[in-house]
Parts: sequence; structure tokens; C-alpha cells
Amino acid sequence: MMNYRVVILMLAILVTVVFSEEKSVTSTSGSRKSVEVTVYNGNFGFVKEIREIKVPSGENELQVADVAALINPVTVYAKSTNYPDDFLILEQNYEYDLISHQKLMEKYVGKKIKIIDQNEYKDRKDVVEAQLLSVNNGEVYKIDEQIYLGYPGLKVLPEIPDNLVEKPTLIWKIKTKKSQKHKIEISYLTNGITWNADYVLVCSNKDNKGSLNGWVTIENRCGAAFSDATLKLVAGNVNKIEKPARMMLSKRAEAAYDNSYSPQFAEESIHEYHMYDLQRKTVLKDNQTKQISLLESGTLKIDKEYLVEGESYGITQRYSKRDYKVPVQVYLNFRNSKENGLKMPLPAGNVRIFTADSKGRQQFIGEDHIDHTPENGMVQLKSGEAFDIIAEKKQTSFKQISTQLWESEWKVELKNHKNDAVTVGVVQPMMGNWEIVKSNYDYEKIDAFKVMFKIPVKKQGEAELSYQVKVGL
Repeated sequence: MMNYRVVILMLAILVTVVFSEEKSVTSTSGSRKSVEVTVYNGNFGFVKEIREIKVPSGENELQVADVAALINPVTVYAKSTNYPDDFLILEQNYEYDLISHQKLMEKYVGKKIKIIDQNEYKDRKDVVEAQLLSVNNGEVYKIDEQIYLGYPGLKVLPEIPDNLVEKPTLIWKIKTKKSQKHKIEISYLTNGITWNADYVLVCSNKDNKGSLNGWVTIENRCGAAFSDATLKLVAGNVNKIEKPARMMLSKRAEAAYDNSYSPQFAEESIHEYHMYDLQRKTVLKDNQTKQISLLESGTLKIDKEYLVEGESYGITQRYSKRDYKVPVQVYLNFRNSKENGLKMPLPAGNVRIFTADSKGRQQFIGEDHIDHTPENGMVQLKSGEAFDIIAEKKQTSFKQISTQLWESEWKVELKNHKNDAVTVGVVQPMMGNWEIVKSNYDYEKIDAFKVMFKIPVKKQGEAELSYQVKVGL
């Protein structure tokens, strides 16, 4: 009877030990049920995915593979969506010591390995046992009590060390009460993924009408691929610190957006930024550049503007030159409005400008960068400098009234060699306490330290602006 009881007790202890052993469960991208990627301008992204994972009861190890190689581990957030009260993460490790030739050799420094040398002359393979002494600036071996600086042949290792992994992996020590399938939501920030906008503006041959096409370019270098992903793009300057605290998600941050604008992207305001939500699933491969159409406008109304821009410091200096040429800058301006077929804020990006020649073929005429432009905001694009409009500026008088007071007179001569009349804006920056004493054209005060004269010039004609400025500091 005593023997029977001892056997039962030993069996119970054995069963307890077996079932209390920690098990390791691995989750790959194959267990993903959904994934959402939000990409920001600042070379980082926010990944949120749902994985279905069968987890045994008790304390176990859960390995989450196929996460971004450039993940910020302190931003990882995870929860079970179907059994939230029965899924507890006790510890988290991020393993990114990846298997490579160099890493494997480093792990075997001080240990014995095999080297297979193919002897071509004797048609045989020689197997040599060697102790690896160092891999710094070349491999050093000890073979038969002699030191070899390098050795030919294939290096054979007995096994892969436990502390090397095939791919970056999150390893959690978890605790659950029951063995069941959990739908686990995992989210994190990662570097190495960014986006930017690019535009093409096609103008009519009169430069008064045009159309705007916008494209977004996504660069994924984060070390992970995302298939069948929901893609969101955030435009704006998001503040980040060097070592962010653990990320807490609010219901607002997790909300989905369904404000439809076009077959491609829907736009929505979020905090002080704008989000562009792709209205279909897409694939973001690792080390891939992807372009997606953002917008296509209707007919834009474009205003061409010619500007001659001066310098503020010149109005307190005497010029020895009699006159000097100044470039006439050409700008193409339009409003980001529904009337122009533009129905969303424009994210910052580069704009390439094209126009048709006499045979209707598109030709490149310039490019410029625009900042984030809200609805009804003005877009001003500099295409280059005018060829047929010449501006010459000269100082006709200069007088220093006191140590802090100057008075100067200026003349700007404009020559128009075009077959169309033009209006040229002459911009004069100011400084200190300034006053336009006199001028032969009216001026417009742009801001506290800048004025502009608008000078009409007939076709094949000339015009002259003269003005006198008094400045006190």
C-alpha cells in the first residue's frame, strides 16, 4: 500500500513538473489577421497589427517575429482583444543580434571548430580541427600547437548559438490562465519608413490655366514587409524626443477615418496635422519605393507674376556702381480651393512645372518646393527668371543725415521685349524706422518691413520707377 502511494505521489510530481515547464510559442507574419501602417514625414512610422496566436496556459515564452528591424522597443503596446483579462506580459526582450558570418565567428572565439580543405591535387577533402583565437582584422587559429593567420577551407560550426536569431524578434514572457487562441493587438513605432509628396503642374501656353497631379512616394527601409496593409499618411511636423516614453494610445488615436474624397485617399484632420487614408489595401515590401496617386485637379486658374526683389541693407549704403542688373523672377500662383478642383490640404513636396510648346509637346520649365498648404491657401511657385524682361537698378542719390539716419534715392528701369504687356512688381525690403518720402508710382505695404510697387510695362516698351527712402535706426 505504501509503495502504491509513493508511486502515485511521484507521478503527480512528474505531471506537475512537465506541465509547469515553460513552453515557447512563435508567431510569424503568417498569423497576422490585419495590419495598419501610418507613415510620417520624419522618417518613422506607426505599425498596428492583429495576430491570432494559440497560447498555452501558465507562464510561457512568446516569440513575435517579422517585426520591423528598426523598431523602437519602448513604444511596443500589446493586448488581447478577445481575452484581455487572461493575457499578461511579464517581461519583454528585443532580440536583434542577427545570424551572419561575422557574428557566428565572434561567438566561437576560444572554441574549437572544423575546417574542411578541398585538396584538388589529391582529389580529397582534409578535415582539420582548429581553435579560433580571434576574428579582429582577420581570423587567427591554433592548429596542432601552431598559430595560423587565416586558414583556407570551409569553416564548419557544430550549431547556431542560442543568442543569435534569424530575424529581429520580440520575445515576451507571458502568463495566461487557459490554453486558447488570442487575437493580440501589437503596435509600435519604427524608424526607416517615410513619405513625401511630388506634384506635376502642367500649364497652358499662356500660363494662365493648368492642371495639378499629385503623387506620394513611400520609402520602406524599416526591415519588415507588410502585406494587405491599411496605409495612412500623416503630413505635419510631429514633435519627437530622443528617448520617448511608453506610448499610450487613446480611442481618438485608434479611430478609423472614412471621409471619402477620391478613389485613392481620404483626408482628415488629426490633432494639428492632416491624415491621408488610402481607401484600399496595399503591400509595402521591405527596401521598396512605392508611388501612389494622391490627387488630380480640374482646371486651375493660374496667375503669372514678375518680381524684382531688392535688399534691405542697401538703403543705408552708398553704391559706387552707377547701375546694375537685377533678375526678374517668374512666379506661377494659384489658390488651393474647390473652385480650382483641389479639395484637400496639400502636403509639402516638390512641384515640377511643364508647359506646351508650339506643337503641343510638354516641356519642363522649372521646379519649386511648397510647404504644407491648407485649404484656400495660396501656392506660389518660382519657375525661374524672365528672359525677355530686363531690370536695371541704380542709386541716384545718397545722404547720411546723422549717425543713425540715411536718405537715398533709387531708380529702376524696366525693358519689356515681349509681344505682350506685363506688370512687374518691384519689392523693396526696409529696416528700422522707414519712410517713402516720394515716388512716381503708388506702393503697397506687404508687411512692416517690405513694400511693393506694381509697374505696368507695354509690349516692346519701357517704364521707370523712382523713389526716395528715409531710414532711421
